Order: sequence, then structure tokens, then C-alpha cells
Amino acid sequence: MPRSERSPLLLAGLLATAGVAHFASPHKFDETIPGALPGKPRTWTYASGAAELALAAGIALPRTRKPAALAAAAFFVGVFPANVKMAIDWRHRPTPQKAAAIGRLPLQLPLVLWARSVAKNGEGR
Repeated sequence: MPRSERSPLLLAGLLATAGVAHFASPHKFDETIPGALPGKPRTWTYASGAAELALAAGIALPRTRKPAALAAAAFFVGVFPANVKMAIDWRHRPTPQKAAAIGRLPLQLPLVLWARSVAKNGEGR
């Protein structure tokens, strides 16, 4: 399978894995929910996990790939504040945890670009 054909499935797999993790281990995600959001953090954790699972399914299916990939790009932008909060909250943790939290910040841009690429390459299929 050519790389361009695997790319959507890899992105779908990443999103599905993250979505499942939100349900399997919600506490670690609850801690990243910005306090300015209304409601309980667990609600946001489950909602974002469900969104990731839905996006994964949409990207996996060629018929819905383009809109789902564009939605995934927007989703990656939308969760960036949670990653910033995590980096701030974890600034006093042991170095490996602090490095992981800070390292997530620049990864958002490649994720956005990857999702946009999948959307662009999903046209006409």
C-alpha cells in the first residue's frame, strides 16, 4: 500500500487510540481541561474522546474522509489550550513528564498539517 494510502488510516488509528484512552484512563485527561470551560472536566474528557473516535471513523471511510479530516484539523487546534494548560501545570514535575508536556505543544502543528493533507488527498475519492 503506497504511503499516501496509508496516511489516512494511520491518522485514524492515532485518533482512535487517543479516543479510547480518554475512556480507559480519563483522570489524566481531566487534569488538562481548562478551568474556564463550563461543567465538569470528566464531561469534556468523554466528549473529546467520543469526538476523536468519530473523527477516526470518518477518516477511515473514503466517502467521509475529507470533511472528517478537516474537522480533525480543527479539533487539533481546539485542544491546543488543554496542551498549554498541561505544560503549565506540569512545569514542576520530574523532567521526563515536564519534557513530554512541553514536547506536545509543537506537535499540534504537524497534526493539523497532516489532517489537512489527508483532506486534500481525499478529494474525489
